[in-house]
Amino acid sequence: MAAAAVVSAAACVAAWRAVPWQGRQSALVMATAMLLIAVSGGDPTVGLILGAALLVSAMLGTLGVRGTAAAATCCHRALVSLVMAICSFESLASGRPVAVTGGHDHGVGLSGVLSVLVIVGVIGVILWTVVAEWIVEPVHRGRVGRLLTVESWAMAGGVAVMCLGF
Repeated sequence: MAAAAVVSAAACVAAWRAVPWQGRQSALVMATAMLLIAVSGGDPTVGLILGAALLVSAMLGTLGVRGTAAAATCCHRALVSLVMAICSFESLASGRPVAVTGGHDHGVGLSGVLSVLVIVGVIGVILWTVVAEWIVEPVHRGRVGRLLTVESWAMAGGVAVMCLGF
């Protein structure tokens, strides 16, 4: 998870001019959150604070990008931030550490609802990544295109590992 965070953030920073500030801040906040979760051992209180930061980052990540070439990638990053925030909130609701649990509580209640949202969100992120990389015509080509592909797959892999607890 920590390696995916570092790879994703490094690829985003390396593609600096191709990524608007909204996308850069989102990628850096996600990477920081993943690293802090890994270092903290998945403390639910840390998950609450990071969940709130990820929600704000997701909202800022789409601010003013409508109609631009970067809108789809910024929305993809915002979705990943949102799924990570829900995963963090689920750990608080269930009392289990973030990224340490192997399973989810699918029962009735807040924890069960959040578990279902996490699983649906991770599937959505992975499907979006597949569609964006293999079906939709890429906006960027060459070195920048490769960097953004690496960032996208690292984000998807990192959020899957964090939220599904592989």
